[in-house]
Amino acid sequence: MNTYLPFILFTVLTNAAAQIMLKYGMTQIGDFSSLHSNLVIKLLQVVFTPFVFLGLCTFVISMASHLYVLSRVELSYAYPFLSLAYVVVAVYAYFIFHEDLNAMRVLGISLICVGTVFIAQGGTKQDAVAAQAKIQTASLEETSK
Repeated sequence: MNTYLPFILFTVLTNAAAQIMLKYGMTQIGDFSSLHSNLVIKLLQVVFTPFVFLGLCTFVISMASHLYVLSRVELSYAYPFLSLAYVVVAVYAYFIFHEDLNAMRVLGISLICVGTVFIAQGGTKQDAVAAQAKIQTASLEETSK
């Protein structure tokens, strides 16, 4: 298992949490026409709605975590995991926001999960190098006995 998988999953969960908070915050705002007509003031009203603001702050945390992951893990390994945020959001939206979760969406979610498992099983180049180093160390220990 990749050493950085917990950080990747933290990124996924904070990304999903941010989406959920943004959605909740925007449902509190309602129709944009009820906001002030000046675009800048309207934008500030949206940004400083408590759940929208919290969602944006959570996005910053998610992005910081993702930057850390990207500094340690191959992009082609880490990035596909972000699709799991869709899975979390879709399930949460179904139960909390009562959004539609039809057969096609369930099939799509299943394919995302299967694809992510394949990516995780494939590992990274760094994992392969670490495994090879372990084998070489074990070989050297055996020959020195």
